[in-house]
Amino acid sequence: MQTLTAVAHRGDPYRARENTLPSLRSAFAAGADAVETDVRLTRDGVPVLLHDETLSRLWGHDRPLAQLSAAEVRGLTGGGVPTLAEALAATPGRRLLLDLPGASAQAARTVVGTVHDCGAAERVSYCAGPRTMARVREADPAAELALTWTTLAPVRPAVIEELRPRWLNYRFGLLSRDLVARIHRDGLLVSAWTPDTRRTMRRLLDLGVDAITTNRVDVLLTLRTQAART
Repeated sequence: MQTLTAVAHRGDPYRARENTLPSLRSAFAAGADAVETDVRLTRDGVPVLLHDETLSRLWGHDRPLAQLSAAEVRGLTGGGVPTLAEALAATPGRRLLLDLPGASAQAARTVVGTVHDCGAAERVSYCAGPRTMARVREADPAAELALTWTTLAPVRPAVIEELRPRWLNYRFGLLSRDLVARIHRDGLLVSAWTPDTRRTMRRLLDLGVDAITTNRVDVLLTLRTQAART
């Protein structure tokens, strides 16, 4: 039986604020195989960990990240929003899955360049839709990609040929046994996001997916252990 990869969504958000160093550390301490985290650029082009376009939801400042320098972000959040370089330094030897919401070609090049400058290319993979993944592939022909797909329409062979993803990354509700089997027959791995109930995680384990991204990685790890014993 192939071991499922347990991916912690934005760290360990039930114990520490998402996309922060304490959240990443908590997820890995719980046993996560990888952490998925979001990366955006500040006004001065510094990649930082933040899902939203603004600091409002997490940090109480209704300020667009794209209009703030890295120094301003640090000041407004008390250093709570880490740079990508800081996150990589804080998780040596650990795998990170970088989601690049709405990344431009320049942003993709900057993120990939930071990963390489930090010597982390072998432990970092990337996920997003086709356009962003094309930009990452152009920046790094060897990057490991998880192509996020949000429809039941099959991924066109031309897209697979161009992007060469290792994974197809699906919203959990779209996955079925037949779809997982078809993707495996095509030589790709299947990842699912973002189930948080035991019932849904068990269903995905039964379908044979290869990775699950969840906000409750401790629950997923327990279920994985139980499944391995049966």
